[in-house]
Amino acid sequence: MATLEIDCPVCAEVLELSDADRADLAVGDVIVCDSCSAEMEVTRNGPGEEFELELLGILTVCPACGEEFEVTEDLLAAAPTVESADGSVVSVVGCPHCRARIELEFDDA
Repeated sequence: MATLEIDCPVCAEVLELSDADRADLAVGDVIVCDSCSAEMEVTRNGPGEEFELELLGILTVCPACGEEFEVTEDLLAAAPTVESADGSVVSVVGCPHCRARIELEFDDA
């Protein structure tokens, strides 16, 4: 049984999909990365390597209130970027539950 390996666009974790897994997936289905909780929509599921995903959003947990929320492209586009204490550039987003300001850092990978 063949296994298709796909790199998560957020954390670069390798997602392994067997032929059986792919048979159960249709265009429009959503896959969630076990490592970072990024949500990806299946946009193509053809034979062999014909498989594509589109990043929908990233789930994160607020360190202040413990509630989970989705970090969308719109949320990131509206978020200011600042230099954190360690010198890295981070996006500052607001928790939709408690309004805490959270610094998020993303790898370019």
